Amino acid sequence: MSHQPQGEEPAPTADQLRERIEHTRDQLGQTLEALASKADVKAQAKVKAAEVKEQAKVKADEVKEQAKVKAGEVKEQAGEQAALLTGQLRYKASQAAQLIKDKTPDPVLDTAAHAAAQVRDSAAHTGHLVAEKTPGPVREKAATAASLARSNRAPLLAAAAALAVFLLLRRNRRNR
Repeated sequence: MSHQPQGEEPAPTADQLRERIEHTRDQLGQTLEALASKADVKAQAKVKAAEVKEQAKVKADEVKEQAKVKAGEVKEQAGEQAALLTGQLRYKASQAAQLIKDKTPDPVLDTAAHAAAQVRDSAAHTGHLVAEKTPGPVREKAATAASLARSNRAPLLAAAAALAVFLLLRRNRRNR
């Protein structure tokens, strides 16, 4: 019988020693892996780059959203400003028209109104006469031409302006 002092543990068995050695090896392996990963600068840089990239993406999304909100606010303000300016412009135009009407003598206004009525009556009478005397196929062609002219006003007006300029230049050359 062996005599062991009190307070001391019995000597470990071979199996227990093997388990302790295996456990120590596992801990040592984990410690070495941790040290190796800390020493691997390239891998750490990749991890850090991925983190920074994700942060930048999140920040870019936030900035985009803020820009959308700001653009909406600016658009709304521009619309309000345009509406305000349009109202002011209409008011000024009506004031100017009223001022012109107030400054124009009554006899001139009466004469202008009478002349406008005469022109309207005369144009209506001439239109009726032309309509009565014009054959059907010619009226159809004229209606087609009129609708075509209405749908293409800009080119028609440009051509009319060019013709007027040509005629004025021609007249000026003859008068020299």
